[in-house]
Amino acid sequence: MSRITALRSIRIAERPNLIWVELETEDGLTGLGESFRGAQAVEAVLHEQVAPWLLGRDARHIEAVSNQLMNPYLGFNSTGAETRAASAVDIALWDLAGQRQGVPVHIALGGGVRDSIRVYNTCAGYAYNTAGVNRRHATADDAMAGPYDDQVAFMTDAGRLAESLLEEGYAAMKIWPFDGYAAASGGHMISLTDLKAGLEPFRKVRQAVGDRIEVMCELHSLWNAPAAARICQALEDYGVFWAEDPVCKMSDAAALADLRSRTRMPICGSETLGSARAFRDHLAAGALDIVMLDLAWCGGLTEGRKIAALAQAYAKPIAPHDCTGPVTLMAGLHLALHAPNAIFQEVVRATLASWYRDLVSGLPEIRDGMALAPAAPGLGMALAPDLRKRPDATVRVSGTAR
Repeated sequence: MSRITALRSIRIAERPNLIWVELETEDGLTGLGESFRGAQAVEAVLHEQVAPWLLGRDARHIEAVSNQLMNPYLGFNSTGAETRAASAVDIALWDLAGQRQGVPVHIALGGGVRDSIRVYNTCAGYAYNTAGVNRRHATADDAMAGPYDDQVAFMTDAGRLAESLLEEGYAAMKIWPFDGYAAASGGHMISLTDLKAGLEPFRKVRQAVGDRIEVMCELHSLWNAPAAARICQALEDYGVFWAEDPVCKMSDAAALADLRSRTRMPICGSETLGSARAFRDHLAAGALDIVMLDLAWCGGLTEGRKIAALAQAYAKPIAPHDCTGPVTLMAGLHLALHAPNAIFQEVVRATLASWYRDLVSGLPEIRDGMALAPAAPGLGMALAPDLRKRPDATVRVSGTAR
């Protein structure tokens, strides 16, 4: 039988935004899921709302679980704690499904359309998205913490950064040099001086490597529509692949559609949207050129493949997000291998080379700028055996754990 006997959550003080979920079933399997941001709130939802309903249910009926958890009385159609908890559970259920069938998750989803997917390097540093370091604005005075401290690198020597990425086989990169200029006006305007300063890394990349690398611009939902339009119009001359999450907030499909009509820059969004309903509204409004989704925030793989199918119906590509945790990365990779309209999987070489390795076994293999299909059953990864025994770990169990 495949009834769920225990739900275990694990978080560690060193990475306070991350939370992992392990689902145990009576047939001896353990499925792994993950979510990010507000880990304590997600933990409360998991044990006080989800577990009482989930325990004892058949783990094979993933669609039924997703339908229940993604439609609470409050908290639906967003990336709130309810949706983040549902996402972690859903990823764990698909991990179980693959293990039970003895196949990787992308095969369990219905099979792959490719055996590798192009990656781009998000130019974050080793501690990016850790409490107190979120969206750090690097300057020329910052010292590199290591060879892959790419957020410092893109603000200090973007041309050399592009060269180093090409040397390692990466043919695409993402940077956010405009973030530091939003605070002066609350994102309501950007001066010509700040605009030109923000464009400098793009100029340096093109000067150093020409058109040999694709460059994406992340705008982190910091700008109102006129300021975002000014930035996007200026980026057009640098062949930027997309402008990501340009307006505050990305739930405003009308503002995005208006912006999209004012620029030739392709608009990408949004990791911050939860559920297929939100993406349906954006696609119907003509607000997006590329669909970015985060499987730990949008509802997991069940909701993620519905979003991918919606995007495909509108002839739009998808690009799964990861600048958060290793399980989200692996889940996104499986979706990208399965969905015909996937064009990129995001990676962060700094985290792949450092702390991701301390948390899990079975990270994706990147070769010549491509993430290769995992061959192991399920997600193909597991938490490090001693993670839950760490002195900074908080482990909470509902049900009867092994």
